[in-house]
Amino acid sequence: MNTTSTSLIDPADEASSSTPDSLSAWARLGRFGFRNRWPVLGAWIVVLVAVFAMVGTVGTSSDSSFSIPDSESKNGFITLDEYFGGVGSGRSGSIVFYAEQGVDEPDVQAAMTEMFAAADDIEGVMLVSPYSPEGQQLGLVATEGDQAGLIAYAQVDLSEDISEGRSAEIGTEIAGLAPVGIDGLQVEIGGQALAGFEPPQSEMIGLAFAIVVLILAFGSVLAMGLPIGVALFGVSIGAGITLLLSSVLSVPDFALTLGAMIGLGVGIDYALFIVTRYREGLKAGHSPEDATVAAIDTAGRAVVFAGFTVVISLLGMFIMGLPFINGLATGAAVTVLVTMVASITLLPAFLGFAGSRVDVTRRRGLIAAGLVAVALLGLGLGIQPLLIGAPLAVVVLLASLAYAPLRKELPPRKEKPLRQTTAYRWSRFVQKNPWKVALSTSIFLLLLSIPVLNMRLGFSDESNSAEGTTTREAYELISDGFGPGANGPLLLTAELTGPQDAQVLTGLVETLESTEGVAEANGPIPNSFDAPEAVIIQVIPTTGPQDEATTDLVGTLRDDVVPEATAGSDLVVNVTGSVAANIDFSSYLAARLPIFFGAVLTLSFLLLMMVFRSLLVPLKAVIMNMLSIGASCCRGSRRSSIAQAIRSSRLPTG
Repeated sequence: MNTTSTSLIDPADEASSSTPDSLSAWARLGRFGFRNRWPVLGAWIVVLVAVFAMVGTVGTSSDSSFSIPDSESKNGFITLDEYFGGVGSGRSGSIVFYAEQGVDEPDVQAAMTEMFAAADDIEGVMLVSPYSPEGQQLGLVATEGDQAGLIAYAQVDLSEDISEGRSAEIGTEIAGLAPVGIDGLQVEIGGQALAGFEPPQSEMIGLAFAIVVLILAFGSVLAMGLPIGVALFGVSIGAGITLLLSSVLSVPDFALTLGAMIGLGVGIDYALFIVTRYREGLKAGHSPEDATVAAIDTAGRAVVFAGFTVVISLLGMFIMGLPFINGLATGAAVTVLVTMVASITLLPAFLGFAGSRVDVTRRRGLIAAGLVAVALLGLGLGIQPLLIGAPLAVVVLLASLAYAPLRKELPPRKEKPLRQTTAYRWSRFVQKNPWKVALSTSIFLLLLSIPVLNMRLGFSDESNSAEGTTTREAYELISDGFGPGANGPLLLTAELTGPQDAQVLTGLVETLESTEGVAEANGPIPNSFDAPEAVIIQVIPTTGPQDEATTDLVGTLRDDVVPEATAGSDLVVNVTGSVAANIDFSSYLAARLPIFFGAVLTLSFLLLMMVFRSLLVPLKAVIMNMLSIGASCCRGSRRSSIAQAIRSSRLPTG
């Protein structure tokens, strides 16, 4: 007799046949949430309200300053702070202007001088006018080429205590001071610090697409709403806790955006996993309660371990040793943790409310969900007409009370038998050809990872701004009048030790002017003409801030030019400025990336080893992570812009 059987043991069968005492802790948690749906939902609402009530009572704080690790550029900034009032040592910008009649024309000079004086009066602003003696020494007026005498700029420095939001407001205030009524005069505001900053709305776009994708995947509006509802609860409470933590930690203001993006992703993913298992239980003929118990007992415990793995990965960024990165990691980790808890406690309550109606879809719900997705897309893209989708969704729901066809249920989607689905066939193909698939995909991913070997970490500059913006226009004007290197000048600082230093510094300037890659060297400029204690030398590279040649020039100045020119003296000259600081910052992060990846992968390996009690499964996971990370970096491997990643999507691409 043939005793071969292809049947599998269904977890729901086990759950329904087990006594309450024999159920696992996960199963009991699922049953508790299902049976006590109203108290559980009420508890989550109370927590949500309480967290934001505490936020309103305690207040919030944000710190978007990028602390620079110990480096030569940091030492130079200390000198600038101590002897030059912080000019050039922090976030900076510029007021760039072009006058076809010439920047020295009396009407132009009078109007711009008045603007500079008004801008300098803004609290936290330090301005160097191109018409001042210091500005003339720094060469803030174009003197060569077709634009000589037609383009000039004022250097604007902001104090360290000014937030990123406030710096954008200052940029708007300065733009409002621009003179009007002078023909041929163009005034632009340059520098990312003064550029308008608006947190990206990419999470809204993602949420809009999530609604559409989940409806297509589930074929049910209610099934779609469960993962999104859980994710929104988790993200909201996580954001509130992050705001509370901002009072004791250095948390950047864009940490909420990063947390929301990651929280929505994992929240929808985790809940989707559990809801899918729940629907499978219902289709197998089990009651909603037993299907919920089985879903939490299987998919729920997988979600917990997956969530802890993500939290470990995020907290691994503490290895970088930078306060603002610690704040980003903490905010994102808290949001993921809360979302994970919501998936195994709040979701069973939602399933209790949905019951067997999880697959029921009415016309009104489908139409309203589509309109909400359109409104979210409009909000994310900034397209105002699309926002009409939200009120239209309300109109549809209200109209359904009187118009019966809108309440009509749609026929359930016809599903193929399991063995006829594409996923099943693909899984069988992979299982029949494991080595072929493993080797071919590994080789493909390794090929995609090759550009990582030449990856350069760095920061974006104003050339990455959108065309037509005042920031981009200012960048282009400076490039036309002074060369691309003027958008990222280097500053050399030195504290004087005696009268003999004057000759050494003069020789250093002469050497700099003859150095390959240097377009111009201005200085030395003392902090005081009466009793100088320190000097700065401005070096204009021939290449732009993001150019690899500029990075090489900084290394050449530090390793060769400056040591040789100051040999035999007691002068300590530091190469600093925003470009040098960005290079030091990138080098600092690059040196710690291997440690970061090593620590995260090791901890993940240990966690998975404890969960699966296997060495092969966690080893496979680590290898797959390394291959996928390397392949995903191929597109941006030529230059990974750390600052742009943090400020726009807020996720490092390198």
